[in-house]
Amino acid sequence: MSDGTDRRTVGLALASLLVLALVLAGGAAATSPERALVVEDADTGERLLVAPVENGTTVTLAYNHSVEGSPVRDVYAVRGDRLVMTRMEFSSYGWGFPAQANVTRENGSFISHPDDVRLADLYVSPGDVAGHRLHVGDETYDLVARSDGETVRIHVEHRSILQRMMP
Repeated sequence: MSDGTDRRTVGLALASLLVLALVLAGGAAATSPERALVVEDADTGERLLVAPVENGTTVTLAYNHSVEGSPVRDVYAVRGDRLVMTRMEFSSYGWGFPAQANVTRENGSFISHPDDVRLADLYVSPGDVAGHRLHVGDETYDLVARSDGETVRIHVEHRSILQRMMP
């Protein structure tokens, strides 16, 4: 009888350990961070867009230059909790473009590779003339329509599964 009790005790202990391991693994998964690119109203903090990203995801702000009227693309890569500018592309060289930058020509466009531009926050004032669009990976978002022309703050944040499940 003692042998049967010992087996049940050992079995119960093993089952308890298994349940504990599953709970801990589930808890770790529920709180493991995932990155998201967040676009929010700069004044109110209202979230206008939350898009999942990971290290290396390309984020491009595309718009038409307000003076030149030519297309501009500011290209960033997600690195941790920062947006790192990797290049700026523009089709005409005029007012407001980098005069001191090392600029090359590729396929008819001017290309600048800025040195060490790392942003925790990117503020943009979307407008109808510029027609600001945000490309996150393969998705494109109309910033003018989403923001109703109000200034937005764009940043990367870490979100757990629990945070992602909540609105």
